[in-house]
Amino acid sequence: MPSRYPLFERQSLQLLPLTERQHDLQLASSLLPLQAVSKPDGPLLQVARLLAQAREQQRARILFMGGHVIRAGVQRYILDLMERGYISCLAMNGAGIIHDFEFAAIGATTESVARYIRDGRFGLWQETSQLNDMISQAAEQGLGLGEGVGKAMLAAGLANIDFSLVAQAYRLQIPVTVHVGIGYDIIHQMPNCNGAALGQTSYTDFLIMAEEIRRLAGGVVMNFGSAVMGPEVYLKALAMARNVARQQGEEIRDFTALVCDLHPLPQDYGEEPGKDDPNYYFRPWKTILVRTVADGGRSFYVQGRHEQTIPALWSALKETKP
Repeated sequence: MPSRYPLFERQSLQLLPLTERQHDLQLASSLLPLQAVSKPDGPLLQVARLLAQAREQQRARILFMGGHVIRAGVQRYILDLMERGYISCLAMNGAGIIHDFEFAAIGATTESVARYIRDGRFGLWQETSQLNDMISQAAEQGLGLGEGVGKAMLAAGLANIDFSLVAQAYRLQIPVTVHVGIGYDIIHQMPNCNGAALGQTSYTDFLIMAEEIRRLAGGVVMNFGSAVMGPEVYLKALAMARNVARQQGEEIRDFTALVCDLHPLPQDYGEEPGKDDPNYYFRPWKTILVRTVADGGRSFYVQGRHEQTIPALWSALKETKP
């Protein structure tokens, strides 16, 4: 039985070519050569040593990231970390695959919401809608969203495919898990969006993440700029992994957590703030830095912009003996 309520008719939408869009970011901002930071932050040096140990022991090395990480122009650093085995799973939100795809397809991304929302052009671009077809195809093949999009992007031979995190991760056989919220992303506006395929493929990615977290003991989980998706997905996946570990007489407790964000935290962030403190609602603090490492793990927080913290971590790893 269909809904009793009227639905928006998507076929009446007009999608325009990306050539008509003004882009706020060009790929050139991401093509700068890799450059080491002279003095990486102390906590990042500690994390780098633990990350190197996790790589040697084949434990999980998980990187959660918000879409702004791609917009910060640090893809080359992340690509190099993937190539050298420092990342075993890359997790992002739906905005991440959109920026990644547009960079790979046309060498530019990011539109002005203020400019295009006025006349309803915001988010309605023809080329970007191809992601919906890739996601539907991934669902038909039983793949996760990140895996399916990476596979399709490689097959499409996009102009700047060498700088796509999603496509290169697929080439390297590193899972990319994409955790979407329906209605959050511009591709959900488009006539060819398949909600069932989105849900199926993103849920497959959640199960891939939960399985990866089963290897977190002795490993490292990192969160760059994801205030909600990263902490929440990590929390539920860790609960699932610990549930199975407990039944098998095992534990997932001795691991490292790193959060890098702009939010100012006190030097002593080992205890979560009270519920009357607005900081209580900054999930990376209470979830990643406190609650999930309270019984055996260790956590580190570095405040800074992604264009600073990602190169700093990369530089710290360059100083770490293999």
